[in-house]
Amino acid sequence: MIQLSQEHLQTICTHAESTYPEECCGIILGYLASEGKIVVEVMPTENAWNTEAAAEFPGERTTESKRRQYAIAPEIMLKTQREARVSEARSLNIIGIFHSHPDHPAIPSECDRLYAWQGYSYIIVSVQNGKAGELQSWSLDDHHQFQAEAIENII
Repeated sequence: MIQLSQEHLQTICTHAESTYPEECCGIILGYLASEGKIVVEVMPTENAWNTEAAAEFPGERTTESKRRQYAIAPEIMLKTQREARVSEARSLNIIGIFHSHPDHPAIPSECDRLYAWQGYSYIIVSVQNGKAGELQSWSLDDHHQFQAEAIENII
């Protein structure tokens, strides 16, 4: 289970709508607790997908655009993780990634699965005709298959 506030959900949806018809992406910061993953902050990032990013991925993905792909720049991931851990008051970790699926359901694609990391939550928001709609969270099981993850709103 992943727990996040209405404000976190709104940040994700607003970012998704603002980047439509391209995919948005961002980092989810928080910590692990006995009741699941607790979100403290969601951080919208730029979709850094480009031919250079595509070159890192084998197959036909090099022809895809930001409308069907996203990438978070590695330096942003590293900087975010470092800053989240450094502050004693925060002591957070990256616990997930969010992105949008423009004019597609909030279900992970095969590419999403292939490049997902074990232990992270993957929140996907479907954006239909520019309006954020269905939002689901997913995590990988021991067989590297996505399983739906319950989302609980916290105040």
